[in-house]
Amino acid sequence: MPLAIALLGRRRPTADDIRREIGALQVKPRPFAPPSALGRTLDVTAATSAAGWPVFTVAPRGAAPTARVLYLHGGAYIREITRHHWKLVGQLATAGAAVTVPIYPLAPRGTASHVVAGSADLAERVAKHDEPLVLAGDSAGGGLALAVALALRDRGTASPAHTALISPWLDATGSHPEILEIAPRDPWLHPGGLTVAADAYRGELDREHPWVSPLSGDPAGLGPITLFTGTRDILNVDARRFRPLAAAAGVSLDFHEAQEMIHVYPLLPIPEGKKARTVLCGLLAN
Repeated sequence: MPLAIALLGRRRPTADDIRREIGALQVKPRPFAPPSALGRTLDVTAATSAAGWPVFTVAPRGAAPTARVLYLHGGAYIREITRHHWKLVGQLATAGAAVTVPIYPLAPRGTASHVVAGSADLAERVAKHDEPLVLAGDSAGGGLALAVALALRDRGTASPAHTALISPWLDATGSHPEILEIAPRDPWLHPGGLTVAADAYRGELDREHPWVSPLSGDPAGLGPITLFTGTRDILNVDARRFRPLAAAAGVSLDFHEAQEMIHVYPLLPIPEGKKARTVLCGLLAN
């Protein structure tokens, strides 16, 4: 995959690249609607959240769901949902889940205090169904999923049956020195670019606030968590740091670290990605 990325001419976005991208996306937002192909075999419905966000639910056709998933997409909090996310959503729905996907506002318009609270409100609404609630997300969406789990715990309501984190962005400070050691081998993410995206997202909150950097939060009282991370991902450093924190807090953590895998590898059409998606779909039957 790193070779394929290089051949496609994609380079890691630097701080200046991210600043330009944020400006361009404010002028011309990207589309977010699910691809029409999803509706051929699955039920796709649209609604509006209490916060006024578009919300899509993709569910099995002709069968009751086995679980309810709130899926929070990645994109450094500045980019819209992509076809890769929708493909995973479709696979989760095919496995039996009703998957709710909020189109949360992107930074700098959408900031952490607004996005976490709005996502937690939506999680509470989804949790009113009889089926167990699974929080899930990739990259920035993975960090958001853990922040929402912390917020729900603090509210004392709607505790998810499981939280699934795919290459999560857990520490927006980017302060750990090992990040710079991994960075030359990460073909996807640039530390400077993430810093700019984090500042656009955090709004009035500090970078260390648990809603921005959930690694800073106390995980005590959270339900079971499954986490996927690859060793060629600069976010792997903070995923590893979360492991002892979860153990000390008595949180059940199923930690999947894939050697030489890049950022969000479970979304990619590779054998390692397929194996990870099998694990994710397995959570829906528990």
